[in-house]
Amino acid sequence: MAERSLFAILLRSRWWISFVIAIVLSLIASVMLPREFAVLAPSAGFPFFVIGVIAAWKQLRAPSPARVARAREVFVDMSWRDFSAAVEHAYKQQGYTVSRYATDAADFEITGSDGKSLVACKRWKAAGTGIEPLKALNAAAQKAAARPVYMTLGTLTAQARAYATDNNIVLLQDAELVGFVPKS
Repeated sequence: MAERSLFAILLRSRWWISFVIAIVLSLIASVMLPREFAVLAPSAGFPFFVIGVIAAWKQLRAPSPARVARAREVFVDMSWRDFSAAVEHAYKQQGYTVSRYATDAADFEITGSDGKSLVACKRWKAAGTGIEPLKALNAAAQKAAARPVYMTLGTLTAQARAYATDNNIVLLQDAELVGFVPKS
């Protein structure tokens, strides 16, 4: 699905917006259709209803802003050794086989039922990330026939984000990192 398509935008928006659109379209259809076809009016908004249900499901499962902020605080206070141990432990808990990948481009190689990935997370505290670390990760992932995964608490430049999208680099930021917080 194109990132700027109406349905993609609605999937990223609050769930109720899609429901409002579905209701409005159904009401317009009921007014505009001949009386004998008025029973079909709700079908005009059905695709938006489905998108609303999907958006609601995703938003229900997403961590709260407070939980994301707490995870961010925990990670900022960690040393590299503690952070890497937390990442390794979290991936093992999810059923992955984890091994250290000692290059500048990546930190871990994880293997699971969905294949092999190279994970770069050494710059997790960097305030901003440019395109160079992503290029290095992507080159290493291509060489290793693996999916590239990049973790950061900081922001990515517009060029870095575009590069990640164009090269199918999985970006783990904020809400995606909550699952990596060690259990106290």
